[in-house]
This record gives sequence, C-alpha cells and structure tokens, in this order.
Amino acid sequence: MRKLLAGLSALTLTAVWSATGVATAQEQVTMALAMPLSGAWARIGEVSRAAAECAIADINEAGGIEALGGAKVNLVVADVGGSPESAKNAAERLLSAHPDISGGVGAYVSSFTLPVTEVTERAGIPWLTLSYSERITGRGYKHVFMTSPTSVKQAEDALPTILALAEQATGTKPDTVGIVMDNTPSPVGFTEGMRNGGLKKFGLELVVDQVFTPPLSVAGPIVQQVRSARPDFLLFLPTATPDIKLILEQLTQFGLTRERLPLVNNGGPMGTPDLLNVVGKDLLEGAMFITANWGLKGQEDFTEHWKECTGLPWVTQDISTYGHFWLLKEAMEMAKSADPEAVTQALHAMNLTDGPARFFPGGTVSFAENGRRNNASILIAQWRHGVPVTVFPAESAVAEPVWTGQ
Repeated sequence: MRKLLAGLSALTLTAVWSATGVATAQEQVTMALAMPLSGAWARIGEVSRAAAECAIADINEAGGIEALGGAKVNLVVADVGGSPESAKNAAERLLSAHPDISGGVGAYVSSFTLPVTEVTERAGIPWLTLSYSERITGRGYKHVFMTSPTSVKQAEDALPTILALAEQATGTKPDTVGIVMDNTPSPVGFTEGMRNGGLKKFGLELVVDQVFTPPLSVAGPIVQQVRSARPDFLLFLPTATPDIKLILEQLTQFGLTRERLPLVNNGGPMGTPDLLNVVGKDLLEGAMFITANWGLKGQEDFTEHWKECTGLPWVTQDISTYGHFWLLKEAMEMAKSADPEAVTQALHAMNLTDGPARFFPGGTVSFAENGRRNNASILIAQWRHGVPVTVFPAESAVAEPVWTGQ
C-alpha cells in the first residue's frame, strides 16, 4: 500500500500554473463531503464518510499536496439530511462556515446532489459526484463533475446485458419484466428510456409498473401485483435501505425467492455492508445490481487496505468517493493552487491513465465539457454467499454471473 500511495503522490502531470506562475506553500487545504448522515439514506452516507476519511488520511500520509509545500488536507463534513430542501440548506451552511473550501464531493442521492450542486456552482466550487441523474450535468454548469455513467446510459447498456445473461443461463430470452421503483431522480432516469420504447425494442412486455414515494410504509399491495403478474424478472429499484428490506421481506413471504424471480437493481445501495446486516444474506442471495463502481479484479492489494482503513468488509461503490478526493488532490498538483477556479480548470484538463484512475472502471479519467467522465461504463455485481462481487464485464469480474440465487 505504501508503494501505491507513493506512486499516487509522485504522479507527474502537465502543470496548469496559478495566476502568478508560482506555487505557494500553505499549511492546509480544505475539502468537503456532503452526504445524508440522517434520515432514510443515513446508513449509506456513513459508508461514504468512511471512504472519504480513508482517502484524506491516505493523502496526508503520502505527503499532502506536494505542489503547495506538503499542505495537509482538512476534511469538513455536512449532513444533507433526508430531503432536497435540507440538502440545499446544508450546502449553504457548509459554504458559509468554510469559505476556504477548494473542492467537494457528494451527495450520493441524485435528488440531493441536484440542489447541493446548485449552491456549489454559484459559489464556483468544483464538485465531484457518483450520482447518476442526467440532470446533474445537463444544466450547463462548469464546476460539476460526474464520474459515473448517467442513469440513462446505464439503462441503455444494462438491458441487453441482462437479457444476454438470462439467455445464457436458461437457454431462453425473457419475455416479460416488472418494475418496482421509488420516484427519486436516479430510478426515474434509469427507466425513462425503457418506458419510451426501450423495453419494446428488446421484445419485453412490462407487466408490473409500481412507483412509490419513499419512505414506504406498506409493501404488500406492490408485491401482490408482482405475484399476480409473474414477470420473468424484476427491475427492483428502491434506493433506501428500509424500503429494500421491506419489499424483499414481502417478496419472500409471497414465495417470490430469487430462484423464482431474478432481481436486478440499479445502484450501490443494493450492495452496502449495512444492507447485509439489516436484511440478511438469505434474502439477498442471487440479487444482481448495476453500479458505476465496485471492487475490481486486480485490486487485491487495495482491497485489503480498504478493509483496514474504512472498517468495511468489501470495496463498495464508494471507492468512487475515495477516488474523488485523490482527483481533487491531483488537480491541485496540476494547478499548483488550491484556488477553486484553478482546481476546476485542472479537472477539465485532466487526462489520467494511472494514479487515481486506478479507482475507476476502465482505468482512465478525463471529463467532457459538461463534466461527465468520458467512457464511463457500467458494472454488474451479484450477491453470492453474503458478499456482493463484480460479475460483469469479464475484464473486471471476480466471479461468473448466475441468473438465479442457486
């Protein structure tokens, strides 16, 4: 791990000089994290926080920001709560309390990231996110960067892959599909293209279409619809742990186990360690989920460090959160400045094939003009014996995919 950190710290990139042309030493720079640490998404937010704290510790241990005389990174954290309004208020308080923020990361749930980035964009603060909604980078903003494929892109790439996996396992292509989802921006964006011709294009009939507003209080009526229609597989798209647990329990009570009803989720919440603690491995066994990032083949040395540093039992989607802070660090090295505008310009100029790029699928990091990472692609992970492992694509997979939980 020391070699990895040294390599990241020593990474040489084409310099983007500060206005004076000279790097200025300083004692510390401030980076921010905004995550839901209370409310329905709190457990997910805590995982993100662990990843962020690990990244900051590693950056500082590796020498801080070398171009700024070894300046250490100070992490400030904001709890965005459980609603878009609280997220916006939290972002405003964060920037007011810490006017020296050079860049930030968050806020996981797309419906929170949207208002947070409205605030950070007005302030000119570079902001990185693993949220999926196309709207985040579709507003003409100059300081917002998304390292995940958008929800629409994920849907376009996922559907043919899912069908191929099913046909490979069973010998027949699915004919019917069900959708159970909440109405937050990520699942809405993920299913938009499917509803507007995508399913029909692949010969799929939508036989269940249930949309709810989180938090869900009763799952019985939703699951009854699924049991009556008996789709060949279910696009299972809640985003909050309590809702995932409630629906899975009801599906099992109605006899719809993974062997009888393959589940495909979209997003990292389906693979968090806390979900295993709350739901249990039997309910999760065989469930697949599409994600922007996960533990990848070839990351064995980092995986062991991750476990020790974060206290988490496997590498989650929040390896992106970890990587985002290294990207901010490298942007400061490039700019030789912690000025937010200089950091933003460096992120736009970035073209990495090493160092922090290791933490993202495909091993490259560069951004289009709208802030989306070029060539961002999906992964598929699957719960296997109490651990979610990457099963697609083959070059990143640590296990072969199976269509059921058997």
